[in-house]
Amino acid sequence: MNTLTAGTTAPDFSLLNQDGETISLSQFAGKKVLLYFYPKAMTPGCTVQACGLRDSKSELDQHNVVVLGVSIDPVKRLPKFIERDQLNFTLLSDEDHQVAEQYGVWGEKKFMGKVYDGLHRISFLIDEQGTIMHVFDKFKTKDHHQVVLDFLNQL
Repeated sequence: MNTLTAGTTAPDFSLLNQDGETISLSQFAGKKVLLYFYPKAMTPGCTVQACGLRDSKSELDQHNVVVLGVSIDPVKRLPKFIERDQLNFTLLSDEDHQVAEQYGVWGEKKFMGKVYDGLHRISFLIDEQGTIMHVFDKFKTKDHHQVVLDFLNQL
């Protein structure tokens, strides 16, 4: 796994959102984007992480940040996650994990003695010009939103 680093140009991509609409990174030029990769919709850790971001929306808005959540879930699973937890940001489906591979967040994982390839929980803060400002890879799901806000508040 070769995760992209700060200072790198964020690869543009197009993925389907929860409504089946094509969303591209390039359409957010002029805004900061928090591109966060999460393993699976509606699981406990992913729910805690998403709800933290949901509850921080007004603070993220003040920093001109758009949140895009990316998982390998099929499109049809995403509206259920949004509705159940009243999420107020876009979720994207990367079923074939092509975008995850571009960003270097697809790779070997270990869980309960089992080794498999999967999506790593890593987030990228991308600036208004499309350059990765910061990579968040060391956080607890319940603290993710605060780690991001703390970084933004230091800018």
